[in-house]
Amino acid sequence: MQELSITPSETSRLNLRSDGKRHLPHWLKVPFPGGERYAKVKNLIDTNSLHTICTSGNCPNKSECWASGTATFMILGEKCTRNCRFCMVQSAKPDSPDWDEPARLAESIKILGLKHTVITSVARDDLADGGAAFWAFTIHTVRERCPGVTIETLIPDFQGNLAHIDQIIREEPDVISHNIETVWRLTPRIRYLATYQTSLKVLRHISESGIVAKSGIMVGHGETRQEVIKTMRDLKNQGVRVLTIGQYLQPSSYHISVQEYISPEIFEEYKKIGLDTGFDVVESGPLVRSSYHAERHVLQKKDSHETC
Repeated sequence: MQELSITPSETSRLNLRSDGKRHLPHWLKVPFPGGERYAKVKNLIDTNSLHTICTSGNCPNKSECWASGTATFMILGEKCTRNCRFCMVQSAKPDSPDWDEPARLAESIKILGLKHTVITSVARDDLADGGAAFWAFTIHTVRERCPGVTIETLIPDFQGNLAHIDQIIREEPDVISHNIETVWRLTPRIRYLATYQTSLKVLRHISESGIVAKSGIMVGHGETRQEVIKTMRDLKNQGVRVLTIGQYLQPSSYHISVQEYISPEIFEEYKKIGLDTGFDVVESGPLVRSSYHAERHVLQKKDSHETC
């Protein structure tokens, strides 16, 4: 196994100011959003009363993705039943599912002329099936109205209920992603209700269905190099084919603080280790998020690649 040439502790020292506080390194600074294509996506989302993880999760790539006409749509509202310490999505009692939302989503995909779309959701532990039926209906609606579009679904864990996940699998999205988020040791501190083992169970089930399984982790929480490598191995052993690794950024003072900013060189080393571990695709970089370059992660062949 390839070893890292730079350690996380060395990265931390590089990012200490003279007063002992950390500053945001230059590689994490992004351009201010704008442009005609960005405005079109924003207007479409607002007009159709849709939600995106780009906004709700304060994604640093929103400017780049929206400017290129892509977005990660978030269904089942923007209020989550969980309260993870890393996530900016609002934790509150959710509204009732809006069964007209899938049609508006499909229409937006059609207007944007997308070839690939990513759909995610908040956790809906308030619903008996965790929102699985709504998920299935959404995928079916997009498939029916936009038959040439490839679909990635970024799903919650459904509390490990495989029957609920099967409802999504039966609709045959091209990729099913579920993020393990962090290493085993830090999971109880960072995630709410979700467990490391439940995520591995979900990912194995997805992989065994024959659909491309994908997962992602954040670094900068204080994990060690060995823990990151072990997480890679654990994911690969479940049949995960696509891996994303990105820098955790603290959304607010309420959320868990950043322990270190990982340099681009270390991310590149992680990518090499991931590929050596056997993943088909590894996206690793400071600004990488789950759906970053997601259109590249569709590994199954489709009969049609036409847009809507």
